Amino acid sequence: MRFGVLGTGHWAGAVHATSLAGHPDAEFAGVWGRNLATAKAVGAEFDVPGFDDLDALLADVDAVSIAVPPDVQAPLAERAAAAGKHLLLEKPVALSTEAADRVVAAAGSAGVASVVFFTARFRTATSTWLEQAGRTTLAGGAVTWLGPLAGSPFEGSPWRVEHGALWDVGPHALSLLVPALGPVTAVQAGAGQGDTVHLVFTHPEGRASTVTVSSTVAEMAAGIETWVHGDAGRLVLLPEFDTAVDAHRVAVDELSAAALTGGAHPCDVGFGRDVVRVLEAAQRSLASGCRETVAPCL
Repeated sequence: MRFGVLGTGHWAGAVHATSLAGHPDAEFAGVWGRNLATAKAVGAEFDVPGFDDLDALLADVDAVSIAVPPDVQAPLAERAAAAGKHLLLEKPVALSTEAADRVVAAAGSAGVASVVFFTARFRTATSTWLEQAGRTTLAGGAVTWLGPLAGSPFEGSPWRVEHGALWDVGPHALSLLVPALGPVTAVQAGAGQGDTVHLVFTHPEGRASTVTVSSTVAEMAAGIETWVHGDAGRLVLLPEFDTAVDAHRVAVDELSAAALTGGAHPCDVGFGRDVVRVLEAAQRSLASGCRETVAPCL
């Protein structure tokens, strides 16, 4: 399958392009960016052409791997789907349920496969953890995901600064808790210092989880903790670092398989839209101070 990368930022080059350039089966065909000189510069690092004409790139590929801000990603994904291209998307897929719905509709109408790159979901340890969780009667779980945006490659990222850890890191937490505990039906959110957000999620059958996310903690406070608990005790998922490129290659493989079989992927754009729905409810709860119901998909 021939892939094009949409985006020229740090994550696009360090993860998406690097993954595809070294993938044993996928063919890396080009890079698109709004600035032609930048797109050509990124492409030159991987010996592929750079484009500022999206239609020209789409005409030469079977799938796109998108690494742009979520408000930019959604309309690009719609165009790519309408052109019949399979979608490897970043999280969150959009910054509103309305925009995410449009991507879901575009992918469905075109019959293209989609995968959202929730990084941890494409690691072997996570798959094993979820399999173990599925064999246990669970009562709840928790995720704490803390880090400093300052000093990172994403420092100054406008959408991350504006929308904070809830939208940047929250999707990772949901991608782990939802498959283990079931869909979120309600959320209560509270703000902490900086962009820190504390969340209480309600899941089916009385299960509940708590999440704390932040991109503004001190470096010494950074860390990730994930666990669920039930009749067999506590099941901990240990964090892994510096494995994003390998995880992306797994996502490429799984998108290719979904495209071949026509089957839905657990992390497809529909799941990505459900995550956005929860994040919107959490944003409403932060504003209102009240517990907010997460409307089910129709």
